[in-house]
Amino acid sequence: MELLTPGTGLLFWQVVIFLSTLLVLSKFAWKPIMKSLKAREKFIEDSLESAKKAEEELVSIQSKNEELIAEARKEREMILSDAKKLSNSMKDEAKENAKEMADKIISDAKKVIDSEKDKAMNDVKNTLAELSIDIAEKIIKKELSKDSSQKKYVDDLIKEINNSK
Repeated sequence: MELLTPGTGLLFWQVVIFLSTLLVLSKFAWKPIMKSLKAREKFIEDSLESAKKAEEELVSIQSKNEELIAEARKEREMILSDAKKLSNSMKDEAKENAKEMADKIISDAKKVIDSEKDKAMNDVKNTLAELSIDIAEKIIKKELSKDSSQKKYVDDLIKEINNSK
């Protein structure tokens, strides 16, 4: 049992060594240790504060980012809407131009057809007149081939002219 309980001399010297170590440490090491602990504590507080500021900035940046994204979406929708309107107006304009051109082509074709029809009618009239003259000439030649027929015809013409005066 003696081994388990320390003696009073040993206990005395342990207390003296502890107190002298405590005195030396408090004289030389206590201030630097406390200074480094305070510096560490200040560093941790500053780090926490800067982390809090960084988090607040992050939240602010995120909200600004969301606002920018929302604004970009609105702008995209406006651009798409304007593009659709422009596309529709261009299609309508192209349709209108095509219709006008088609109407003009049809009108010009009608004019050409009317002109060609009039020309053909005139040609037919001229050809018909020539044929009529040729036929009349042949008939008159056949009927007036005799001298007596010619005299009778001339007499009839003279009478007709005299009667018409």
